[in-house]
Amino acid sequence: MIERAYRSAEAMGLAVWCQDEAGPFQTVPHAAHSWQEQEHPQKHPHEYIRNGTAKLMTLFHPHDGQVQVKGVESTTNVILHTWLKQELLEIVDALPQAAPLLSPE
Repeated sequence: MIERAYRSAEAMGLAVWCQDEAGPFQTVPHAAHSWQEQEHPQKHPHEYIRNGTAKLMTLFHPHDGQVQVKGVESTTNVILHTWLKQELLEIVDALPQAAPLLSPE
């Protein structure tokens, strides 16, 4: 039903955007390639590094797969609503002008 609503809304000229959050993710270094000289790799301490957590806020447009993303340390209402307001205002500004439904008479 939700998938059908996504398709139907776009066909009727309605922009559908979905908001989601992912996380929390630990902000610790992960093993990867580095730019150190061969045979002299960069060493990391073996202790657990507690750098806090991070979350990912997303806005997804199912019609074309466009995604707006922002990484944050927390998703309180103030942070979430401020970001959503900014992103949605930009999205609305980019929408085509709606045709009038009634004649000006």
